[in-house]
Amino acid sequence: MALRTTALLSVGVLLFLARGAPTDAGPATLPLRLTVENDLSNVTPETHFCSVVEGGVLLGALRRLQETQQDFKFSVRQDPDFGLLLLSVNGVAADEREQTYWEILSESSGEISRLDVGIGCYKPKANEHIILRFSSWTQQ
Repeated sequence: MALRTTALLSVGVLLFLARGAPTDAGPATLPLRLTVENDLSNVTPETHFCSVVEGGVLLGALRRLQETQQDFKFSVRQDPDFGLLLLSVNGVAADEREQTYWEILSESSGEISRLDVGIGCYKPKANEHIILRFSSWTQQ
């Protein structure tokens, strides 16, 4: 019986060493660049640098940025059909009566494209440039 217990403990220790000891480092973070633009005013675009946990969603990066930088604030609204909608950024709010909204874009290799999912689902890539653009749907 003692031999069996020793063998099981040895196998357990070997498995532990093969996997590596647990660390307190936590999940890796990916750097992002975030630009806030306003197509409806002459305000200079603001650029922020933030990070997202690897595999995390854009909402997490925005929350982390809001917690660490006093000059960045945002709010969201839960839509029953479309999920989280970006409602306001830095005090500028979307307004259905005014036909304004926050467009979420990604720039990669000079190409700007609209995200096909919202901030609660989109998983940014390392060094991605995310653009939050205040715009009007009457302009298009």
